[in-house]
Amino acid sequence: MNPDNPSALQLRDIHLPAEPGWWPPAPGWWVLAVLLLVLLVWTTRFALRQYRLYRQRQQLLAMLDALTGQPDNATPKAIAELSILLRRLALMRFPRQQVAALTGSEWLGFLDRSGGDGGFSHGPGQVLATGPYQPTLPADVDLTALSALLREWIKKNTGRQ
Repeated sequence: MNPDNPSALQLRDIHLPAEPGWWPPAPGWWVLAVLLLVLLVWTTRFALRQYRLYRQRQQLLAMLDALTGQPDNATPKAIAELSILLRRLALMRFPRQQVAALTGSEWLGFLDRSGGDGGFSHGPGQVLATGPYQPTLPADVDLTALSALLREWIKKNTGRQ
């Protein structure tokens, strides 16, 4: 072997290793993908729940407006339908054993505890306990105040206000 002749040394060029492939990804990417998938599922479920509560609230408020929209709607039948509307919502939002058997002052007390702030037992909501069973309603029934009270109770019991 002659050191003066470079071809005689038989040197080879530096060979770099092959570039890593994009598949399969490193474990960190798998963890990130799983976390993103969990976050996406949770966000979707949360958004759907909020949307359903919003639609439910809008439907209940529309029913309330239909029942209390006109002053001549202050009839025992309309008061009974308002009470039924509240009871349906209460049965959806609270345990059945806690709500189903309530009547009279117990029902009004429950409505106060669950968002009525005393407006049912000591305010315009009192008519819900006795109004459906009277042939005619007393002249002092304030349908506007009752509607406002029911609206607030519905909003408090269907999520955001």
